[in-house]
Amino acid sequence: MAAPTDTPTPVSLPANAVELRGLTKIYQPTGKAGPKQALKGIDLAIPRGSLFGLLGPNGAGKSTMINILAGLVNKTGGTASIWGHEVSEQPRRARASIGVVPQELNMDPFFTPREMLELQAGLYGVPKKERRTEELLDAVGLADKADAHARSLSGGMKRRLMVAKAMVHTPPVLILDEPTAGVDVELRRQLWDYVRTLNKSGTTVLLTTHYLQEAEELCDTIAIINHGQVVACEPKTTLLRRVDNKALCLTLERDLSAAPPSLEGYTVELPEPRRMVVRYQPSRQRAGAILSALAASGIGIVDVTTEESDLEDIFLQLTGGAHGDTGVIHAA
Repeated sequence: MAAPTDTPTPVSLPANAVELRGLTKIYQPTGKAGPKQALKGIDLAIPRGSLFGLLGPNGAGKSTMINILAGLVNKTGGTASIWGHEVSEQPRRARASIGVVPQELNMDPFFTPREMLELQAGLYGVPKKERRTEELLDAVGLADKADAHARSLSGGMKRRLMVAKAMVHTPPVLILDEPTAGVDVELRRQLWDYVRTLNKSGTTVLLTTHYLQEAEELCDTIAIINHGQVVACEPKTTLLRRVDNKALCLTLERDLSAAPPSLEGYTVELPEPRRMVVRYQPSRQRAGAILSALAASGIGIVDVTTEESDLEDIFLQLTGGAHGDTGVIHAA
C-alpha cells in the first residue's frame, strides 16, 4: 500500500512527539510455549524536539515498542500516538510522521543509493521538485557513492544510507534502532554529528542503542525499560545523580603506604604511593571533609579531580544486570 502523499500536521504542534499510555502487548502462545507479555502497561512521553534514549537489556521490550510505533506489530491494549496521531485509529498519518531506521539492513543490492532515495521519496509521494536526494546523500557522506550498487558499499555506508532513506519525507520524528551497530568509531561519530544536526533543526529523535556511551553523549532524556516496564525516565543529568557514589582522585606531595586514620569510614585506595582515591556518598559525606581530614594529618595535596557515576552504573543498578547478560556494550 502506498504511503500518504503528505504529512498532516495537527492544528497546534503536540507537546509530545510520541506518547504511550497503558501500552501492552501479549504474544499469543505458539506450540508448548504459553502467552508472553512483552509490554506491561507502558506509560511514556517523548517531548517534541528532544533527543530521547531508550535503553534496556535484551528481551526487555524495546523492539516490540518500536515495531508498534512503526505499524509492524499490533498492540494488545493502551494507546500509542505519534505527532498527535494514534497508530491504530490514524495509521497512515502516524506512519507519515515518522522515519524508522531498523536494525536490519534491508535494501536491494543492485540499486544505487540515488535510486533508493528517489524510489523511497516516490513511495511517500514527495514531488520531484521537493526531493532532497543530493542533500541527504551529502549529509550522510555518500555523495561520492551515489551511483554505486548497494552491494559494493561497506556495512557502515549501508547503515548511513538507511538513515537517509528514513528522512526522504522529512518526518518530524526519527526512530533510530541501533543505528551504529557494526559501524567503526570514526563513522559512528559522523552519524552522531548528523543526528545532532537533525535534532537541532527540530526533528525529534528516539534512539535505542547498546552503546551506553552513545546514549550518554547524545541524549537529553533517557528511559530504561526492563521486563516490559519502564523503570526510569528522566533527564540524563537527573538520572546520573541516582547512584550515590563519587570519588576524589588525589595526587599527594609525598608517598603513602597506608590510608591515614583520619579517613576511617571512607573507602580508600592507593593505586600508587602518591595517588589516592577516596570513595564517598554525597548524600551523607562531603568532599571538603575529606580534604580537611588529610590536611589535619599533615598530608599535602598537589592535585584533585572527581569521578562521578556514569550511565553504566545506573543501568546495572536499575536492571539488576551483570556485564555479561544485558547485551549492552560499555565502550564505544
